[in-house]
This record gives sequence, C-alpha cells and structure tokens, in this order.
Amino acid sequence: MRGETAVTTGHAAAIWHTHSPAAFWRGHLRTWRTRRLLEVHLLVLTVCAAVAASALLISYRQTQQAAQTLASREAPAVQGLAATRLAVLRADREAQSLVQQRLADVAGSGETYRAQLSAADQGLSRIADRTDQDLGTVNGLLASYSNSITLGMTTYRDQQLMRQQKLAEARSLLTRDPVGLTSRLDQLQRNQLQHAEAAATMGWVQRSGWWIAELALAALALTLLSALFVLRDRCGRDWNPYLLAAFVLTVLLAIVPLLTASSAQDDLDGVRADLQQITDISRQPYSSGAEPAQAQRTVTEKSEEVRRELADGAWTGRVYQGTLIGGLLVVVLPAVGLGLRLDNDYWRRR
Repeated sequence: MRGETAVTTGHAAAIWHTHSPAAFWRGHLRTWRTRRLLEVHLLVLTVCAAVAASALLISYRQTQQAAQTLASREAPAVQGLAATRLAVLRADREAQSLVQQRLADVAGSGETYRAQLSAADQGLSRIADRTDQDLGTVNGLLASYSNSITLGMTTYRDQQLMRQQKLAEARSLLTRDPVGLTSRLDQLQRNQLQHAEAAATMGWVQRSGWWIAELALAALALTLLSALFVLRDRCGRDWNPYLLAAFVLTVLLAIVPLLTASSAQDDLDGVRADLQQITDISRQPYSSGAEPAQAQRTVTEKSEEVRRELADGAWTGRVYQGTLIGGLLVVVLPAVGLGLRLDNDYWRRR
C-alpha cells in the first residue's frame, strides 16, 4: 500500500509540475521569445535585402550606362573630332604640296585635298548630335578655309598674286592662334575628352554604392544563416528551402555583378586610354616624321579597337537583367520562407 501510495503521489506531483502555472508561463515565454526572434530576423532580412538589391542595381546600372554613353556619344565624338582635324591638316598638306611642285594646274590634280575637305565637313556633321558643344564657329571656319583654298587653287590659277593671297588667307584661317581652325578643334577635343573621361571614370558615389551593396549582402547572408539555425535549433525544423535558396542567391549576387562590373570598368579604362591616344595622335601628325595620312591610318585602327572593346561589353546587359531578377528574389524568398513558418507555428495560434 505504501508503495502504491508513493507512486501515485509522485505521478500527481509530475502532473502538477507539468501543468503548473509556472511551467505554462515558462513554455509560453519561450514560445514568445522564439516568435519575436524570428520576427526580428524577418525584419532584418527584409531591410538588408531591399538595401542590397537597390544599391546593387543602381551601382551596376551606372556602370552599364557609362559604357552605353561612351559607345553612343563620347567615343564617336572624340574620334570624329580627331578625324576632322587630321582631314583638314592633310588637305592643307596636299594643297601646299601641289603648289610647291607646280602641279596645281595639272588636270586631275587636287582630288585628294578636295576629298579630305569633304571628309572633314562630313565628320563634323556626324558628330553634331553626339556632343553638347557648339560646332557653329568651327563649321564657319571650315567653310571659310575651304572657300579660300579652293579659290587659290582653281579660280585664281592664272593670277599669281591673288593665288598667294588666298592661300595665305587659308593658312591663316587654319593655323592662327587662338582663333584658327586647328586651335578651335584643339579646344573642342580637350573638352570632349574630359566628357569621355568623366563618363568612363567610377566616381566616389558609385564606389560608395558598391560598398553599401556588398556590406548589405554580407549582413543578409549572416542573418540568413542565423535564421536557419534558429529554425533548426528552437523550432525543430529542417533546413528551410526558401532561406537556403536566398543564401545561395545572396552569394551569387555578391560575386557575379561585382566581377562583371569590375571587368566592364577595366574595359572603360582601356577605352579612355585609347581615346587619349587618338586625341594625341591627331594633335601631332608630324611628330617622329609621321604624315597626316599615316596618322589617319593609326587613328582609324585605334578607333576600330575602341568599337570592338565597347561592343564586347554588350553582354553586361544580360547580367543586369539577371541581377534585377536576383534582386527581386532575394527580397521575396526570405520573406516567404520566414513568413510561412511564422504563420503556421505562431501567428495562427494567436
């Protein structure tokens, strides 16, 4: 009897201990703390994902827009100004050579300088909508120069004094500093090169955007790992597939866009150096014995390299689209994963 009584008493005590108010409140408090902990994780995940996705998309978009601006406006404008300057210099060299060799009156002569003048005029026309600079003065000087040299070479071929006067006038329009055609073109080239360098250079705002994006992605990855361990340790749940997918996607977003943007920025730096070289070559066509025709060939080759480099960066658009989709998913997946778990385990019970 005493043994049975002792067993009954112990069983009753165990039941009382299990269903006592203190045990109830301890279990309720643990549940409340776990729910609050998961809600805090959900809030942090949402904020980090939104910040990371926004900063990542904005920073990457700026790099992509810089490449597009260079390809559509700045690079063609720099190349066009260089080609125009060289065409004018070659036209002048060809005309002076004809006069010195007494070939100006020979039938069929002068085709080269006329073709170069036409090329210079067409070059300015092509870049008119690709630059914000005023080309009116340069167009007027080019027209005056073309008129003077044409009069000197053809109209006054039988009047030596008038020919010399018109050729001297053309030479003055071309070389007079600082209002001559070449001086005006030099100034346009300097300004246009500055615009190209500004477009190709990554500024501190863009660098700050990349730092914010990477730091937010790192915080997001750590918070995802913490949420996974909380679910497994406190809730006894297996690994949440939504959070696992978000973690993998976070790692990819931290690596792929950054590497792509870094590669694109290296290409932009290379393009900037090539544009500087093109401008330098056009300003010094006679250095090291080089002739304008040789400088033109060099500029054409470098311009083709620039076009290829900018064309190779077209694939960055596909990476941007992938980054956009990944940024949306990295915001949605954690919210869905933790939101469903909180709803099933805690919110419905309230």
